[in-house]
Amino acid sequence: MAYTAKDYSNLIGIEGFSETLLKNHFTLYQGYVTNTNKLLDSLSTFLKEGKVGTPEYSELKRRMGFEFNGMRLHEYYFDNLGGDALLNKSGKLGSKMAEDFGSYEEWEKDFKGTGTMRGIGWAILYQDNVTGRLLNQWINEHETGHPAGCTIILVMDVFEHAFIIDYGLKRADYIAAFFKNINWDVVESRLK
Repeated sequence: MAYTAKDYSNLIGIEGFSETLLKNHFTLYQGYVTNTNKLLDSLSTFLKEGKVGTPEYSELKRRMGFEFNGMRLHEYYFDNLGGDALLNKSGKLGSKMAEDFGSYEEWEKDFKGTGTMRGIGWAILYQDNVTGRLLNQWINEHETGHPAGCTIILVMDVFEHAFIIDYGLKRADYIAAFFKNINWDVVESRLK
C-alpha cells in the first residue's frame, strides 16, 4: 500500500504564510511521501531477494526513518495549522498545560523557547503515554530525539524552509505567525 500526499491547499491564505512559502513546503512534503514509497518498494525487493544482510539494505532501513518521519511530521504540522481561535485555557488541553507547566503562558514560553533554539529541526509538544505529562521537545532532523512512548500533540517545523521565504532569519516572527494559526481543536483532539 503506497502512501498518498494529503491536500493542504486549504491553508493557502492563512495569515503570515505566503502562497509561495506554503506551495514550496507542500512540494517538500510531497518529496517525503514519494521517497517513503520508493524506500518501501526497495526494501520489499531486498527482502524478497534475501539481501537483508547487505550494507545497501541497512542504509535503506536507516533512511526510512528520515523519510517516513519527514512525511508524517509534516502531516501533523499542516494538520495543526489553519485555526484562528485562541486555546480555551479552561478546556482539556489548557488545563493540562497549566497542570504540567504552571500556566498556559509558561507552556507557551517554553515551547517558543524550544522553537528558537539554534539549529534545524522541530519543536514538538508530546504527551507521555505512561504518566500523561506534557513535554516540549526539540527534534533534530526527523528521526532523532523522539521520546519513546509519547504521543505527538503539537508540531512546529523550525527548519529554514518553513519560514525563510517570508521571514528571512527572523524565526521568532515566524513562530508568532505560527501561533496565530494553530488549530487548537485538532491539537486538543490528540490529547489522551
